[in-house]
Amino acid sequence: MALSSMTGFARSHGASGPYAFEWELKSVNAKGFDLRMRLPPGWDELEAYAKKRAGEVLSRGTVYANLNVKRTGAASTIRINEDVLASIVKVAGVLAGRIDAVAPSIDGLLAIKGVIEVVEPESSEDEDKAAKAAAAAAFDQALLDLVEMRQREGVTLGQILIQRMDELERLAQKAEVAPGRKPEAIRARLAEQIATLLETSDRFDPERLNQEALLIAAKADIREELDRIASHVSQTREMIAKGGPIGRRLDFLAQEFNREVNTCCSKSNDLELTNAGLAMKNVVEQFREQVQNLE
Repeated sequence: MALSSMTGFARSHGASGPYAFEWELKSVNAKGFDLRMRLPPGWDELEAYAKKRAGEVLSRGTVYANLNVKRTGAASTIRINEDVLASIVKVAGVLAGRIDAVAPSIDGLLAIKGVIEVVEPESSEDEDKAAKAAAAAAFDQALLDLVEMRQREGVTLGQILIQRMDELERLAQKAEVAPGRKPEAIRARLAEQIATLLETSDRFDPERLNQEALLIAAKADIREELDRIASHVSQTREMIAKGGPIGRRLDFLAQEFNREVNTCCSKSNDLELTNAGLAMKNVVEQFREQVQNLE
């Protein structure tokens, strides 16, 4: 399965009988899946179909779907609501006897809400049914285009994530061979720290001294962290190669990467090792940011 981004855009057009319509679909990042629709009055029955279809092919991301419908071939007509106009004129006449005011103008009366009504041309039930079926098919096309765009972006994201893994492996190898990790360097630091401990007390317990030496050696060893980083890199490569909706699992691995790298930095007492750890931390952050875009 291909990787898929959570961001994308698609548009489709269609026509049926007197209707012409256009779908616009836009998807953005989200923790789960949500389809938010804006439909014209009378077309609400398409919502259930659209949510079912989108849920079958998308697992994450918020999708905004807008349907614009225009009626062609028959013009809308303007009608004056005589009852509303008569009521307004009557009220205006009553007020004219109470206050000193200018009589209402024609354009002023027509501007009052409800006086003018736009009457849409009537359509047959068969025309409406056929138009909604065509609009549903056009939604399928827009959804297909959206999925294809998200997958194209997913390919690019996958390549970027593999590059981050390559960088992380290189930096982990640099940390592996850092001079500060060599046995003689560790022994020298241990000797210096033990000498400092001895200077602080002339009655130092040998057993306590041995425990302190072991503790210092353990704190300086990042073997376990480097092994776990290598394991996480391997898992990441396997997931990307397999594809599918792996965004959540990679986000978890990004947290694990961050934990191991932070431990490496905290254990480091060598400048080169510290620099390698900070560089790894930067790569992990870049990895995490890109993972947020994956489905």
